[in-house]
Amino acid sequence: MNTGLQASTALVARLLLAFIFIVAGFGKLGDIAGAMAYTASGGLPGVLALPALALEIVGGLAIAAGWQTRWAALALAGFAVATGVLFHYLPAQGLEGFDRVGQIIGFQKNLAIAGGLLALAAFGPGRFSVDEARGGRRALA
Repeated sequence: MNTGLQASTALVARLLLAFIFIVAGFGKLGDIAGAMAYTASGGLPGVLALPALALEIVGGLAIAAGWQTRWAALALAGFAVATGVLFHYLPAQGLEGFDRVGQIIGFQKNLAIAGGLLALAAFGPGRFSVDEARGGRRALA
């Protein structure tokens, strides 16, 4: 049974998960050169900042609206794990003290976000979503 409380909670969960991606994507959009330099600092071609910002904005907005939720959640979960490894875990290998701890915490946060996104992919967006309004499979949460 999908109660009003479950549906409301699923909506809030989607909005909280989407928030970080939308803000990060628009942040990259506001400073494309800086985003490309940061991406390059992780050993990747800087131009990959462009599809990253598109994924963050489009995927985040899709999650918030509950549109193509499962696909968006899977894509963003993969992105969260990849960026966690490349930009938090690996840099922490050469750091000491608080800097290392901060990077490891960032890595763990990325894993936690990915876990929430995978739960969203598994259980669906809930009743208050575009997917549900368009006749999607009834969500469990």
